[in-house]
Amino acid sequence: MAAVDGAARDSRYADQRHYVVPTNLADLHGPAGGQVTLDRSLDWSGHSTYDLDDPGDLQVMYQTVLNQAATTDDLSRWLNADILRRVWPLLWLPARMRALWQARFPELPDPVTRELTSRTKRRGRTRSCRF
Repeated sequence: MAAVDGAARDSRYADQRHYVVPTNLADLHGPAGGQVTLDRSLDWSGHSTYDLDDPGDLQVMYQTVLNQAATTDDLSRWLNADILRRVWPLLWLPARMRALWQARFPELPDPVTRELTSRTKRRGRTRSCRF
């Protein structure tokens, strides 16, 4: 049975949520360090200033921008491609968003694969595990 907006009655918000994904990671040329204050449209918490030299602040800022971006301009202004590649496995993101980004950019590592691969390499094994 369809709802008025075309979504199935039993569909979840997470299945309908729109996420912005850029065409190319090279388009992401945001700041690489220092303090930044996100626009109110991205972070309305009242604590929208982040120190990108602090790993915790960096992670929260990237999660916020990825979740709240309405346009690719938001992404390119605030995210840096090299930093995104580095922190991607550490970010807490909705599964659907992560899948959309990884479908377009297979070079972004799956968190489970990266963790298990590095663990097995430390133990002298070369194979990676994937669930």
